[in-house]
Amino acid sequence: MMLAVKSITLAALVGSTSGFARMAPRAFSTSLSMVEKVVLADIVDTAVAAGSFSTLAAALGAADLVDTLKSAGPFTVFAPTDEAFAKLPEGTVADLLKPENKAKLASILTYHVVAGEVMAATVVTMDGKTAETVNGASITIGVKDGTVTVDDATVVTTDIKTSNGVIHIIDSVMIPK
Repeated sequence: MMLAVKSITLAALVGSTSGFARMAPRAFSTSLSMVEKVVLADIVDTAVAAGSFSTLAAALGAADLVDTLKSAGPFTVFAPTDEAFAKLPEGTVADLLKPENKAKLASILTYHVVAGEVMAATVVTMDGKTAETVNGASITIGVKDGTVTVDDATVVTTDIKTSNGVIHIIDSVMIPK
């Protein structure tokens, strides 16, 4: 629907030789009001909407971390995909999701979270440095030939901006040392 409105507005501007001044203020104010209505989702809702983080979403629920990652933040999340969780030894995810393993699961998940919003432009300057995670342990950042690693995980997508931080997608689940 937004595209249709923009198309009509552009058609009115282009198709009129004398109507540009008359139509322009209305056209531009309509476009601006549409932009103002764009609202970013939080980290959890963004990950769920992406469709490739169902295991992460289930784990966040099992560890009671959903409300935390929906809070104001800001947070930087190194988010493992469903494929990353599938690389773990068979039965690992099912075992971690058991109520008796809630603390261990929470420790693993919070190892993927850094307080604050750290964009890729900053991460690429951190080769060899460490960053403290929300669980208290530190992750090691590596940068080689344009590829960023966090511990043994490779960052495959960066800077997914959310209302309460940023998500960087990684190809492996990081286990605290």
